[in-house]
Amino acid sequence: MMPNIDPRTLKSMMAKMGIKSSEIQATSVTIECPDRKIVIENPQVTQIEAQGALSFQIAGDVSETPKEELESKPEVTDEDIELVASKTGISDKEKVREALEKNNGDIAAAIMELGGGD
Repeated sequence: MMPNIDPRTLKSMMAKMGIKSSEIQATSVTIECPDRKIVIENPQVTQIEAQGALSFQIAGDVSETPKEELESKPEVTDEDIELVASKTGISDKEKVREALEKNNGDIAAAIMELGGGD
């Protein structure tokens, strides 16, 4: 930024130019791209409004996940496992999880695969 300017003076100058900024309390920020997913943990998020345009400045601990890894691991929740287990009568939770992962999290397809589609 500008050296030797105290923050209050800078904020006052920005206000005179029609620029407003405010801090946003956030626990994480996720950016989904066509080829990867970017997650920023412990973020410091500043919302800046200037000339009717809204922009965000984000700083924090950044991690990236390539698209291949995102597609290979569907999100399987405990509720999904319980539902498929109850519909198929199978008590082996790991077998149910494997069927859900194989079917990319599709509950109906996992039930059909496990033989509970009556």
